Amino acid sequence: MRSYIGNHQIVNPAEFEELALGFDELPLGLDRDLFRGPLTPETAQERAAREAVAREVIAELAALGEGGDEIAAWDALYADALTRTVPFLRGAARDAGRFARTGEAA
Repeated sequence: MRSYIGNHQIVNPAEFEELALGFDELPLGLDRDLFRGPLTPETAQERAAREAVAREVIAELAALGEGGDEIAAWDALYADALTRTVPFLRGAARDAGRFARTGEAA
């Protein structure tokens, strides 16, 4: 008997779990941490360097979008939006750590 998920034939249990539960790998495309920042602390120098590269990448994507590349235009918008998610994500990670140490419920 053969097992399938979607149109993919399952050949071993590990592949079944991977396909059934989803992939751990991120899809090809933008590196989210470049734009939103890591959830772990970074030095001021690391942050400045990351933000400088992120600004350059967003500017390049926006220029490609203005030149007619619709995917690059959408990527520029997505990357720009990610730059504004940092405070929320860091706050959530900080609060999760605080609650874990004190034993309080969130």
